[in-house]
Amino acid sequence: MSSAEPGRRAATIYSVAQRAGVSIATVSRVLQGTTSTSEGTRRKVMQAVEELDYVPLRAARSLAVQRHEAHGLVVPELRGPYYAELLTGYESAAAALGQSVVLVVTGRRDDPTQAVRDLAGRVDGLALSYSTIADPVVQSLARTTPVVLVARPQVPGTDAVVTESTESARALTAHLFGHGRTHLVFVGDPDSSSDVQARYTGFRLAHAAADIPVRRPPLRVPFLEAAGVQVAEEILRRRVKVDGLVCANDELALAVMKRLEGSGVRVPDDIAIVGWDDVMTARYITPGLTTVRQPMRELGQAAADRLHERISGRPARPEPLVLPTDLVLRSSCGCTAKDRATTAAASTPTSPTTTRGAAPPRRNT
Repeated sequence: MSSAEPGRRAATIYSVAQRAGVSIATVSRVLQGTTSTSEGTRRKVMQAVEELDYVPLRAARSLAVQRHEAHGLVVPELRGPYYAELLTGYESAAAALGQSVVLVVTGRRDDPTQAVRDLAGRVDGLALSYSTIADPVVQSLARTTPVVLVARPQVPGTDAVVTESTESARALTAHLFGHGRTHLVFVGDPDSSSDVQARYTGFRLAHAAADIPVRRPPLRVPFLEAAGVQVAEEILRRRVKVDGLVCANDELALAVMKRLEGSGVRVPDDIAIVGWDDVMTARYITPGLTTVRQPMRELGQAAADRLHERISGRPARPEPLVLPTDLVLRSSCGCTAKDRATTAAASTPTSPTTTRGAAPPRRNT
């Protein structure tokens, strides 16, 4: 049972050492990341740190200053435009609030949890994106540090900001049904993140509403260009009946599309392909990629604003902030310019070919 309860004194290095059954020098060496201790000893020390919610002394000393005027932002990686937009939005909002941003990338760290615990001692609050650290650790940190979760489900004691995924994925899948496609495959691993799980849920909901069976399990691949090429080669090799791919991001969709076209498969005539994110390439490639636009810059801004509110004393809100996403119709799904104009006129779009929840156009035959 954790000792970080109301009215209890903060844990010290001495209490950690006592709980772990080691010396304070050993605790210090483990926390500094030296390799002179055994793996078994390290596990005992880190278990005691977590059970006691121990904050290192360097963080305790900073309490005399009261505020660092800094946010901690934790992301799994920095590759691609997706994270660039998120970071740009976050940093611009934080700067407007007079806050600096300390960034930690967990993807290649041996101990991401300890890296985030160390960061918590150097900032006023934490914005944690995606599955960078486990929920129990998040709850532990949230007892002593304001925490906002970004693009991941809310846990007790935190705020959360997310983008809408389920309804947009349902509409995107239903749009392909409107083009006469009935043998669809979802490309992406629903277990990789809550976002992808929500997209796959929308994919299944559209099938249920149309009374069309989900004929194949999802192709569980990472969000990488090379994985998209492998998906295309698998389709070419097996020659299975597939007339549409719903890809969990644009990088997969674009890689699949170019590899298939290179082998003589016509998009969208032979197979429709749609993505997610609306990266810049999606609008310039031929055929243009039908996709879902996520407001990543706005997501970063909202996260910074929410964290500043928490740091300033506002309690956590009971529900996450959900930002809307937009279905962007181009040609890779089978839409013609006339289809897109008709759909745009029948909805309230944010751009001539963007719609939120509009009825799908019928495929021209």
